[in-house]
Amino acid sequence: MGSLQLDDFVAGWVGGAAGVILGHPLDTVKTRLQAGQGYGSTFNCVLTVYRNETAAGFFKGMSFPLVSIAIYNSVVFGVFSNTQRFISQHRYGNINSPPALMDLALASMAAGTVSVGIGGPVDLVKIRLQMQTQSFLEASLNLKHRVTGISLQTAYRGPVHCVTAILRQDGLAGLYRGSSAMLLRDVPGYCLYFIPYTFLCGWITPDGCLSPSPFSVWIAGGIAGAISWGTATPMDVVKSRLQADGVYFKKYKGVIDCISQSYHNDGLKGLTVNAVRGFPMTATIFLGYELALKVIRDQAKTNP
Repeated sequence: MGSLQLDDFVAGWVGGAAGVILGHPLDTVKTRLQAGQGYGSTFNCVLTVYRNETAAGFFKGMSFPLVSIAIYNSVVFGVFSNTQRFISQHRYGNINSPPALMDLALASMAAGTVSVGIGGPVDLVKIRLQMQTQSFLEASLNLKHRVTGISLQTAYRGPVHCVTAILRQDGLAGLYRGSSAMLLRDVPGYCLYFIPYTFLCGWITPDGCLSPSPFSVWIAGGIAGAISWGTATPMDVVKSRLQADGVYFKKYKGVIDCISQSYHNDGLKGLTVNAVRGFPMTATIFLGYELALKVIRDQAKTNP
């Protein structure tokens, strides 16, 4: 891909780490609403998690994504930026040419496709750890009362044990459970992530400015995140349910079966929290990315 620029990967890692820290509590709520049962509304889910697990319950499974999702985000931003640069160089002969809509779409689709290879296992482990206190047996049997010794029993002792258990039970393919749904979520999702951000940044930034201000980045990133996560909710629900499935038994046969059961039984869950969570989390990711990128490039100019 021509001269691969690593600064985008490093800046993406910084932005990803910042986004995980800010967005993980609402991500836990989203996962519980989508893959669990008995929570009702978003507000009731927040109260239930806090009442049963205290504030620590919102940060379940955070250590693993703090490291891995930062790397995942690094790959997404790195692939997007370098693909866009490659297209500009071969189409216009200048990597600094303003990208056209189709250029952004192709770079976004490339980032979405590559991201599933890393993001599939990461999301799977994160969701399994987040669902530790959700009784899969109780939820599936629709029992009204908690079954003693089942609801609070955890299947995994941590990320490493989770990965080991999945590999032992289902092999390497088990780590990619729900990846087809993730692909259907991320390819169009990243188009609605990077394209609105790029155009909004250009629109908000005054003429003559070489780079957008932190405020412009924050607003554009937040709006892009709300749009992307809001529209990605249907397939995000399917992905979350497929990945949470299979701890004690398998409820879904595949993507189509999960869509069918979800549509008939529950409808959409987590739409509100996905859109709300998308704004601050994505705003933080883009702001962290742009600030880190500026520091890296300024440092490179100072110390060539």
